[in-house]
Amino acid sequence: MEQLQSFFPLILLFLVIYLFMIRPQMKKQKQEKSFANELKKGAKVITKSGMHAKLLELNDDGTCVLETSAGKMKYERSAISMEMSNKLNAPAPEKKK
Repeated sequence: MEQLQSFFPLILLFLVIYLFMIRPQMKKQKQEKSFANELKKGAKVITKSGMHAKLLELNDDGTCVLETSAGKMKYERSAISMEMSNKLNAPAPEKKK
């Protein structure tokens, strides 16, 4: 019984780390993966480096061709920012008069 009480703080620490650090990170990775799989041609996106672009091609090897003001560039799908792209494509809020 005494040995179990000595391991209780350690067990509690691992539980807290899992609930507040590991689990949310896994959830975010899952959302980003589904976002990358749901991309469609013609969508307006923003890369993680901040470049605004339009999707021209989606390749099976996990890459995509983006059209920017600098020309066509090939990127990994994981380089597209989910948060910034969703903000870009969100409908504009209606203004109240």
